[in-house]
Amino acid sequence: MGTSAVVLGVDDNGTDDAIAQRLRDLGFVAGEPVRIAAHGPLGADPLLVQIGYTRFALRRAEAARVRIALNEAVTTIATAAAQG
Repeated sequence: MGTSAVVLGVDDNGTDDAIAQRLRDLGFVAGEPVRIAAHGPLGADPLLVQIGYTRFALRRAEAARVRIALNEAVTTIATAAAQG
């Protein structure tokens, strides 16, 4: 693992999306460097994602909402973890 990227934003699922707001509150905001540190057994949940010195365990459904720039391509944390 150890895939590094930059956060582009968090996708909202409707108005007053509590999960999207919580992800932003945790630091998943545009311009922040992010690193996919590890994932569960056989590529399963959770994903261990690091922003700065803080690590978060995210379900793939949550990680799929965080858009990132990875090697000049736009993708999500969940997709990047599946590829790498």
